Amino acid sequence: MSEIKASGAAKRLLRRLPRSFALAWAVSGCSAIKPADSFTLLTELPPGFSIKGEASYVPRMGEMCSVPAKTGRSYPGRKFFEQELSNGAQTARFEVPLTSMEGGCPLVLKSFGYEVDAKYGAARLNLGRDYTGIAFQNGIAESQNSPTPLVLQKQCEWLFRTVGSNRYIAKILKCKSVATPEQAKGAVAKGPLQLSQLTGKTVRVVFAISSVERPAIGDTWVKFSTGWKRCKGDSLDDPYAFCRGNTTDFKPFKMPDGRDCTVYPNCTE
Repeated sequence: MSEIKASGAAKRLLRRLPRSFALAWAVSGCSAIKPADSFTLLTELPPGFSIKGEASYVPRMGEMCSVPAKTGRSYPGRKFFEQELSNGAQTARFEVPLTSMEGGCPLVLKSFGYEVDAKYGAARLNLGRDYTGIAFQNGIAESQNSPTPLVLQKQCEWLFRTVGSNRYIAKILKCKSVATPEQAKGAVAKGPLQLSQLTGKTVRVVFAISSVERPAIGDTWVKFSTGWKRCKGDSLDDPYAFCRGNTTDFKPFKMPDGRDCTVYPNCTE
């Protein structure tokens, strides 16, 4: 499955998305009538995760029409979904139409984009965000030996760094598509999914977070058996503080909860 990165416009649109447009169903929530021409998208999230989703549509193959322009709060050719943050693991259930009709123009599903948010601390700004998604293709599968996978894996990881004069730890979230254990060769992890094979089916997208973190910027930390130490650079006030071969001089930093530390993630040696 090819990795889909949301465009800048799509990212801004997701951030401005009114809650009244967000369509979300938790697995334990109320049931919804399933459209005849749709598939069920189950999204499994680790603790501390939330998502916003955008299903984008394009004119059906052979049609000469175009997607109508946005009017007010109406976004023709887009459908929005949301699952709010939970401190525990959760599963979002979305019924995603495969086709749509906007302004008399027959549309088909082109992509489903995820905006993924994850908390790494208690403060409001202790939040990482990334974008990923699924691509779709309107046509017949090239080979019966390459069926549309019903389980997709998204692997996320934290990249850590220090920010500000007090050198607080901040984290960047990165998520990518990976093959599941059943997809050993990774062939079915490469896009796009076939629309013709999805009607009435359930596609499960599993987000996982790696237990291993790594520095966001190279040559700024040195790894020891006790953890990572932050290079000193030219001085304690050096905001970049590259190691440049100096693996003996380091400087303290602060955890997101305010603790003063010398090694990450154990805080003390």
